[in-house]
Order: sequence, then structure tokens, then C-alpha cells
Amino acid sequence: MSSSLLAFSGHQHLRHRLVLSLLSGKHVKIDKIRPDDKNPGLRDYEISLLRLLERVTNGTVIEISVTGTALLLRPGVISGGPVVHECPLSRSVGYFLEPIIMIAPFSKKTLNLTLKGITTDENDLSVDLLRTVTLPHLQLFGLSDGLELRIKKRGATPAGGGEVQFLCPTVKQVKTLNFVDQGKIKRIRGVSHAVRVNPQFSNRMIEAARSLLNRYIPDIYLYSDVYKGDESGKSPGYALSLLAESTTGAIHCAEAISQPGVAPEDIGLKATRALLSEINRGGCVDRRHQTLVLLMMVLGSEDVGRCVMGEPTAKTVQFLRDVRSFFGTSFKVVPADPNDPESAQLSYSCYGTGYVNANRTLA
Repeated sequence: MSSSLLAFSGHQHLRHRLVLSLLSGKHVKIDKIRPDDKNPGLRDYEISLLRLLERVTNGTVIEISVTGTALLLRPGVISGGPVVHECPLSRSVGYFLEPIIMIAPFSKKTLNLTLKGITTDENDLSVDLLRTVTLPHLQLFGLSDGLELRIKKRGATPAGGGEVQFLCPTVKQVKTLNFVDQGKIKRIRGVSHAVRVNPQFSNRMIEAARSLLNRYIPDIYLYSDVYKGDESGKSPGYALSLLAESTTGAIHCAEAISQPGVAPEDIGLKATRALLSEINRGGCVDRRHQTLVLLMMVLGSEDVGRCVMGEPTAKTVQFLRDVRSFFGTSFKVVPADPNDPESAQLSYSCYGTGYVNANRTLA
């Protein structure tokens, strides 16, 4: 790999650029990080993520300017192994797990990562959705044996106290994806959890969700997950995470999280409506997993990979531009059904780079 340097500005899309740098081996410089903010520079959770990336890699050099408004990353080898990391309470563990899930399969040794902090918040994917939706997306690319996310303790905002363990085996290469049939929704699953509040709250969210979902489909199973004592973290909270799976294995997800003064029934209905609107957008991959699937398509074997999704989010559009900068790979994006001008479905295709995990040590 050439050690060419790529330069970007601003704090948006920071995580994806760090991931692409580590996978491509290209150095990355990011400047103008919140320069006009009254509190300029990197936030505590961004610095914490950089420290975590240092720990799951070997030889990575990260230089941060004195003001914290610029950073330089020289990527090393993704090493894996056992790592324990305390996440700051400003973001949930989902913020840290999303980029880790993207690089973990390409590490030298199986990654055994324990993260402590908040397990569910408004900003990032909750550990429930990461476990039931994000990891199954990796299975599309041939990653399944030994892939696991264990929720040991729940931790609601603001005090956290949660703990999760992520296990990810290494892979030599990922499979090429050809996923163009979204199928019909066949079942809906969900996890309703409540910590340090009345356990009935969990059932009340489930009842509210069912009142809407029962109109559409009979195969619904919503699991009530109540943690007690030390396992329930340090703050009260509750949330409902839902996912709908189609006949071809497409998964759409949504969730809603407790807010002060909002009844559990309203949280249940909010999550359900969000799920129905996500299903309505269609495609084989939901909006929150577009970037993960597109990245794995880029890293696939030297063949054309295809996937049908809805319209790209602003984050996805920028990610596609960054992929071209790091890997030189462009996607062809065309309407999935040229005969249906009303459809928002798009077909994304690219030629895989044939990325081989050179770090991997064979057991």
C-alpha cells in the first residue's frame, strides 16, 4: 500500500475515515475540527475512540494537535486479542462498537472486546440492535461462527454502568454479496427492556407495540428483558428495539428510548411507527446499515457485488465519496426497477477489491 496521505476537514464522518484508513493502510489527516466552537477540538468520546483504536491495533500512531482541532493517523496492524475499554458517558457503547465491527474481522487474532458504559441512548445504535441486526448483516459476507455480542449489564443514561462483550473471529476474505430480492416481511421480533423502573413498563411497551403490529402479521415475538440488581446499571430507563425480517433475510430495525415524562405506551408506539416507516422505505438493507454493507462489498472478492437499498442517507453519500478516495472504488447506483418510476429502490453495485486479511495468524 502506498503511504499517501489523505486530508479531510471537520468532525463529521470521523469514524468512517478512521476505519477506511486502518483498512486501506493510508495515512489520514483531519483538521478544522470544530474550530469556531466555544469548546473547540475533539470531544472526549472521539478521543476515547482513538485510544480504543490504538488498543485493538499494533503500531498505529495518532498525533493530536495541542488545541485538539487536528489529528494525524498513521495506521498500524489490526491486532485484535483481549481488550477492555471504559467508554465515557457522553456517548453509548454503540458509538464505539460500530467502527470496531467494521474492522474486527480483519484483525490478526480473534477480538475479545469488553466495553463499559451506557448501553442504550438516543444517538447511536443500542446494543440490542447491534446484536440482533448488525451482526446478522456480517453473516451475509460469510462471517458467522464465533461472532457474538453478550450483554452482561445494562446501563441507561446518564450514569451508565453497563457492560458488553464482543467476540469476533478473523476472516481471510469476505464473500461477494448479491442481494437484490427484498422479499416479503415474514416475522417481527423485539426486545423490550426496563432497568431500575417498574418491570411492568417493559410489558406496557410490548402491549402498545402489539396493538399496531397485530394488524399486519401473525408471527410476532417481543421479548421482555428485565435486569435486576447490579446488572441493571446505575440509572433508570427503558427502551423497545424492534426488527422485521423478510422471506429473503432482509432486516429492518427501529427503536425508541425512554424520555422523562413520556409513558411506556408512547415509547412502544414510537418504535413501532418508526419500524413501519423503515419497512415502507424498502430495500434489502435498512438506512442504519448501508455503510457497513457497502464497505464489505468494497472489500469483497474480485467480482461484482450487488445490493438493493433505499435512497442513500447523507452519511452514506459521503461514505461512498470517501471509499473512492481510500480504495479507488466507485459504485454504480441505478434504479432497481427501471420500469417503476415511483419506486425509491436503488441497486448499488461495485467491483470488489479482493481485500485479503494479511494480518491473520492461522490457529
